[in-house]
Amino acid sequence: MVVTQENVAVNGSRRLSPQEIADTLRERIRTGDLKAGDRLPTQAELAEEFGVERGAVRQALRALQEDGLLSNVSKGSPPRIAERVPVSGEPQPTMVALAPRLTDAFAGAQVRIDAACLTAETLMVALSEPVRLIHEGRIRPDSINVRILLPSRDINLAFPVPVEALDDDNPVHQRWLEMRNAQGHVLRHNLQALRTSHGIDVKVTFRALPFTPPVKLYLLNESEALIAYYMVARREEATDAGTLDMYDVMGTESLLFSFEKGAGQRDAAFVEQSQKWFNALWETITTDLTLS
Repeated sequence: MVVTQENVAVNGSRRLSPQEIADTLRERIRTGDLKAGDRLPTQAELAEEFGVERGAVRQALRALQEDGLLSNVSKGSPPRIAERVPVSGEPQPTMVALAPRLTDAFAGAQVRIDAACLTAETLMVALSEPVRLIHEGRIRPDSINVRILLPSRDINLAFPVPVEALDDDNPVHQRWLEMRNAQGHVLRHNLQALRTSHGIDVKVTFRALPFTPPVKLYLLNESEALIAYYMVARREEATDAGTLDMYDVMGTESLLFSFEKGAGQRDAAFVEQSQKWFNALWETITTDLTLS
């Protein structure tokens, strides 16, 4: 192939970068066009398909290898698509399981994340992984749309609550409210910063629930639903104002169960109904939420 200038193919079209080649192959793996155990085409075949030199293909394959998406990588034969251990096979704590699922979701061009939860703590932390990969240039979505449902500040929460009812100010509720707002601000800032740094179309919206959610729900690109139960327990927390004795939850440790559209009729129905439930709340009984 004769190249007249950098990043321009013979026919005048822009030459794909190694990152774009990797993103294309990653999307084929995500959608099932390339399945676990499938052998990739040879480097020569991939170079011909994408209209690039073999060096660009080798860089793309190295990126996929670093992501753990390829196995049997050697100079003698094309690599195979690695076996993927799904979250749905063995539930894991939310803080462990959510980040890799979000990373998979961010590999697509159009990212949509919907979440209903008590605070944005777990989502805020888990999003740091795909955001890091974006800054490293390993993934690059065109748009990110995040919608988050959180309890209203004006309701009486079912949890966290003081073990003994208080007549005046409720320091447990105030503590929760400060956490809700602070975590929401950090999450929104980290995502919206991608608009300036990478030109990604980012939208982050919050709405207020009129009740305490008994579970946390994450919906990824309308193709996967992740759900975990809030387990209520009594615990104490030392603060500057004294010790808070309360009934609270440790959401980061709740086991996360995954349902994927492509995993059968039952999973597909759960994803569809969960998305309808979220959309109905978003469009009806919830209200605008301003993080103070």
